[in-house]
Amino acid sequence: MKRFDDWYPRLAAYVSSVRRLPFEYGRHDCALFAAGAVAAMTGIDPAAKLRGKYSTLAGGLKKLRRLGFDNHADFAASILPEVIEGPAFAQIGDIAAFDLGGAWSLGLVQGSRIFVTQPDSAGLGSVDLLTASRLFRV
Repeated sequence: MKRFDDWYPRLAAYVSSVRRLPFEYGRHDCALFAAGAVAAMTGIDPAAKLRGKYSTLAGGLKKLRRLGFDNHADFAASILPEVIEGPAFAQIGDIAAFDLGGAWSLGLVQGSRIFVTQPDSAGLGSVDLLTASRLFRV
C-alpha cells in the first residue's frame, strides 16, 4: 500500500470532513475512522466490506472474528506493517492501536497526539501518542 503523493492534503480534507460526525458503530467508529484515513491517503479502504454491516461493538467484533481476527489491532496488522520500534518512530498518518481495558481502539497519529472517535460525544478527540500499544505504518 502506497500513499498518494498529495496524501497530506487528502488526509487533512478527510479529517475535516469527519471531525464533527457523531460516533456510530458501523458508520463512524474507531475502526472505520482509521480505515477512512487509510483510504484518503492511499485510495484503498481496508474496511469497505464492513461499512454499514454492524451497529454495535459486539456486532463489529463478530464480523472481525468471521474474518479470522480477534480484535481491531490484529486486523490492522494484517493490512499494514507494524512499527515495532515504538511511538517515537510513528509518523503523521500512521494508525495507532491502544487497549481500553480489554477492548482495542484505533486512531490516527497526528504528531504527539492520536485523533480518536469518542463514543459518548460527537466529534473527534485526541489522546497522547504514548497511549498507543501498537502502531502501523500507512
